[in-house]
Amino acid sequence: MKWKIVIAGKPALKFAKDGIADYEKRLRRFATVEVVTVRDGSSEDVSDRLLKASDGCFRVALDERGESWTTMDFVTKVNAWEMQGVKQVALLIGAADGHTEALRKQCDAILQLSAMTLQHEFALLLLLEQIYRVYNVKAGTPYHRE
Repeated sequence: MKWKIVIAGKPALKFAKDGIADYEKRLRRFATVEVVTVRDGSSEDVSDRLLKASDGCFRVALDERGESWTTMDFVTKVNAWEMQGVKQVALLIGAADGHTEALRKQCDAILQLSAMTLQHEFALLLLLEQIYRVYNVKAGTPYHRE
């Protein structure tokens, strides 16, 4: 399964960029992960860009109104998506004003990474680490401990 993470605005903080690059490198042994950046702007404009960039994918919006998953919930979801034949999952990270209702309605799932508001580059870094963790659980490595 391929992963496409679509994010509004490029990460700017050096430590976040370094962490993102590190997890992109780590993930190469498990899955194809592509980070796509769309231009920032109004909630409506960004939502339109996110939808266009994720056309044809199984869409998961990151939104504070979404479901809160544990790591093991995420593993279960990924296993189910693979069994259903999902070829590409797009994870959508919006801008400061969040996603529109229209975008949320067009998504297959809504995920809350935290009850707290996260800066987009923190959300991206956290998401990459969790995808890496999912694949380590699936591979049976000692990375994840219950």
